[in-house]
Amino acid sequence: MKRRVLCVASMTAALAAGAVTAQPAYPVKPVRLVVGFAPGGSVDVLGRLFAQRFAQTMGQQFVVDNRPGAGANIAGDLVAKSPPDGYTLLVGNAGGLGGNLAIYRRMPYDPFKDLTPIAQMVTQGNILIVHPSVPAKTVDEFVAIARRRAGTLNAGTAGNGSSQHFTLAMFNALAKAQMEHVAYKGGAPAMADLMGGQIDAMFQTIPEAMPFMKDRRIRPIAVTMATRSPALPDIPTLAEAGLPGYEFEGFMGLVGPASLPREIVQRLNTEVNAALQDPATHNRLREYGFGLAGGTPEHLTSRMRWYTDLSLKTAKWANMQLVD
Repeated sequence: MKRRVLCVASMTAALAAGAVTAQPAYPVKPVRLVVGFAPGGSVDVLGRLFAQRFAQTMGQQFVVDNRPGAGANIAGDLVAKSPPDGYTLLVGNAGGLGGNLAIYRRMPYDPFKDLTPIAQMVTQGNILIVHPSVPAKTVDEFVAIARRRAGTLNAGTAGNGSSQHFTLAMFNALAKAQMEHVAYKGGAPAMADLMGGQIDAMFQTIPEAMPFMKDRRIRPIAVTMATRSPALPDIPTLAEAGLPGYEFEGFMGLVGPASLPREIVQRLNTEVNAALQDPATHNRLREYGFGLAGGTPEHLTSRMRWYTDLSLKTAKWANMQLVD
């Protein structure tokens, strides 16, 4: 009898092991990549570029789902509340992955508890650009105008808590200026209003600004990073051009809901890093002005915490008002 029980137990274990082995590899159906900004912005561009790459290498369709609003909080909340099965992911900007904690009075989700970091995708600097009607070509000239037109010079951003918002706040604090903040639901609609003359200036992401600099529909002044952008080597940094101490750079990363299975995290992390090493993807990212990142899920977690700390310090230093 004991021998029969052992035999049945062995067969059960074998069947269970076979069932695990027989499970289909992820993904077996289309995957949704949620983006917290309107189509045409830098996060959207990045999401679509990686969606195309993932579809080619993983054999399933990756669909970009734009959910703009609340500085990417709407998109982040949607993903945080989705099943942790790998079929709803977030291509997140630095705000939605931690920076918004510094500016929003109430967050609908906790980036560090409700999301699973997968991989940092790129770094992203911003650039100060102006409408051609603004008679400034250098940082010093623009600072003079911003001070002279305190409270009447309008600057657009991709939304409250975005990197554009923080770079504007840092500029106002260091330049002792009072540009008015106009928050949009993404960089693309803000850019449209800048070119139309509805706003005067903008701290825009480099990828979104570059196409419109070539035909002179906007005028570049300076970039926000510590060093010049490889994509725009002739444009000075704000620090070197008149605002010592100015430095701000954002990033984007791929995350999923909390408790995302480790094997799915590892598969997606491998795919992100492989994409960044692929010459075609690499070159396209460089053309858009992105900086290449990559690394482990733990590296993305560290980057999220670094940016959150920087945002909290900047918000306090620049006296940024909390948003409901």
